[in-house]
Amino acid sequence: MPATPAWPCRSLPRLFVRTALGEGATVELDGPHANYLGNVLRLREGGEVLLFDGASGEWLARIAEVGKKRMSLSVERRTRPVEAVPNLWLAFAPVKRAQVDWLVEKATELGVARLLPVITRRTVVERVKGERLASIAVEAAEQCGRTLVPEIAEPVGLDALLSARDPGRTLYFADETGGESLGTAFAPGPALILTGPEGGFTPEERAAIRAAPGAVAISLGPRILRAETAALAAVTAYMALVGDWR
Repeated sequence: MPATPAWPCRSLPRLFVRTALGEGATVELDGPHANYLGNVLRLREGGEVLLFDGASGEWLARIAEVGKKRMSLSVERRTRPVEAVPNLWLAFAPVKRAQVDWLVEKATELGVARLLPVITRRTVVERVKGERLASIAVEAAEQCGRTLVPEIAEPVGLDALLSARDPGRTLYFADETGGESLGTAFAPGPALILTGPEGGFTPEERAAIRAAPGAVAISLGPRILRAETAALAAVTAYMALVGDWR
């Protein structure tokens, strides 16, 4: 599922590569990347491309050689440092494939640092294809100008999440029965937003989450939100109030 076009537009194509980038480095492309630049965009020797490796920022590279199914790029200079994003993780109960794909794409655009699928008692979809979600996160990062790609964690049960969680990371729990107003609940610092499945958390799960150290129940307003909407609404509010939208 390709990421939606970025706004505002970038004049140069951006690609995530797994080669460590630096001035003078050579990057060899094949497969989809080479096909995209050479056959879709019709770039030839001398063409410019923006690259990022998820660790060293964004770099300007120039096409040095074009083969039939491969391409060689020479890295010239760094155009942007590594982005500074809030230390925000999003834990969500998986829903249907299309909705999860959309959630991962948009959470990446919003600046989430890590995504954690959480299996709850009412989770309908328990099988999560991490490789596909990681690919969606990469495409979204390419489109939106991020220099980091959020980590996609392996699915974990709710009990395991709560027991393994660092209490120093505040747990903001989107509770459909009510909680603190977002205007006063969020505070700077490492954060984990947790949202539930389509049917909501069970009373037992809700009680366990509320009892977890450092947990803060939050309200997402008077209306019933879809699971994926709730997750992104909470992330958006966090970014606006204490994140990098301030």
